[in-house]
Amino acid sequence: MIESHDLYHEFPEHADTIRKLTLANDDFVRMMRDYDDVDHKIQRIEQRVEAASELYEEELKKLRVGLKDKLYRMILAAQ
Repeated sequence: MIESHDLYHEFPEHADTIRKLTLANDDFVRMMRDYDDVDHKIQRIEQRVEAASELYEEELKKLRVGLKDKLYRMILAAQ
């Protein structure tokens, strides 16, 4: 089973803050959409729905981690 990496699963203890940021911060919303898009691409590769090189998959995973780190910093700053 492929594990979900959406922000609500990654940071369930910050669900209220995530909700508030999605209503009030356009930059957060844009970055969250980018994060979700990258996560979706990775899931499709892991499920073998789409073919991709290992290098491309690793690049996507690094991008996802970078986005998640930025989003997490925004979440902490909003508390």
